[in-house]
Amino acid sequence: MARRRVMFVTGTRAEFGLMEHALRQIGKHPGLTLQLVVTGMHLSREHGYSIAAIRQQGWTIDATVPWRGTTAEATGRAMAGLAKVYARLRPDVVLVVGDRVEAFAAAAAAHLAGCVVAHVHGGDRALGQVDDALRHAITKLAHLHFAATKASGQRILKLGEDRFRVHVVGTPGLDGLPAKPQTSQRSAGPLVILHPDGANDAKQQRQARLLIAELTAAGMTGGTIVYPNNDPGWRGIAKAWQGIRGTEWTVHQNLPRQAFLDGLANAAFLIGNSSSGIIEAASFGTKVINIGSRQEGRERSANVVDVPWDRTEIVAAISRAWNGGRPRTYAGTNVYGGGASGAKIAKVLATQELGTRLRQKLIAY
Repeated sequence: MARRRVMFVTGTRAEFGLMEHALRQIGKHPGLTLQLVVTGMHLSREHGYSIAAIRQQGWTIDATVPWRGTTAEATGRAMAGLAKVYARLRPDVVLVVGDRVEAFAAAAAAHLAGCVVAHVHGGDRALGQVDDALRHAITKLAHLHFAATKASGQRILKLGEDRFRVHVVGTPGLDGLPAKPQTSQRSAGPLVILHPDGANDAKQQRQARLLIAELTAAGMTGGTIVYPNNDPGWRGIAKAWQGIRGTEWTVHQNLPRQAFLDGLANAAFLIGNSSSGIIEAASFGTKVINIGSRQEGRERSANVVDVPWDRTEIVAAISRAWNGGRPRTYAGTNVYGGGASGAKIAKVLATQELGTRLRQKLIAY
């Protein structure tokens, strides 16, 4: 029997890293063939050109789709380019993750091209800029859902999806991570990951500069900074980070997955508004200071402290996490589970009947 072709469309370093273990499970499954299509931020020199890192890790890239222009323009052009890729490579299933515009473009084009769409991390809540709307739009385009938590699975059902389509598998981003939080010496300084929460470059630059000033005020003299994603407003944050090069802060446009996880495990704490603080950090026992509204609504473990863009509250949270040079750690569980998510996804993709019942969708109530 011919293997099913499962095409993963990836647009960002974070989502590729989160899915890497699952992709390996798909690639080695005897009933599946993995196809990999790269677009979005992976092709941006300003964000570290992470397509090169994907190739260096030994992955075979079956196609690339340009991502140029404003967000709306790039999304439309990418849909047209992806449609051509689907016609040429003829995937049986197109797999996407999360709430990014690249995932939306891939899901919309795939649904209209007659492909089965499988979606990881549907049903989550996260305000972002347009994230929540795009995530649920992808849910309505998808035929199979791989939810990270029971609550997310219930939200998918409330969106009118049939129960047989929904599989609660945990998050693939925790596959291979510690079953219990690690409590290292925390020899490194803070890990700073700040994404834009609005499109105004000047405002985003001010917020980034304010964050460094607040860390300095709390006694932080250095640490690791990772560039923002390519949401509107990112250039303002990048400009702020460029302004502190040559100091004790180390700035990375891009970090390979393992280097990032090592940094997360050894950081005194993570500060900013990254989903990695919400999803992965708890597995390492790393405290997280989550600033602003970008991750509003997302389930989180007790390692996360939420603060507004208020200098007094941020400095106080930093001081508590830093604890006079003896960073506090988290010993609880991760609400996103962990372990074997990738294998569960691969099994469903290999065994699910792809006939009319799956392909034809009717709201379930």
